[in-house]
Amino acid sequence: MQTIDIDIRGQICPSCLLLTLKEVNQNSSAIREGNAEIVVTTDDRQATATIPATVGRMGFRTEVTRLDAAYRIRVFGGD
Repeated sequence: MQTIDIDIRGQICPSCLLLTLKEVNQNSSAIREGNAEIVVTTDDRQATATIPATVGRMGFRTEVTRLDAAYRIRVFGGD
């Protein structure tokens, strides 16, 4: 499986959401088939709500993990 890491620390929404959606749209087929996932590292707390809500409406699954000074949002597909 391919992991696409996006480190967007220092960015705030809606920039975080737009940068994530760009990668999701470019890799949507591979994510849906379970061949790729996107891992977003952000320090914008609002992104932990906007990104999961938006990509969830697109049919993707997410997992949010709190790190020391940031958050990790995993966007993945499959079952």
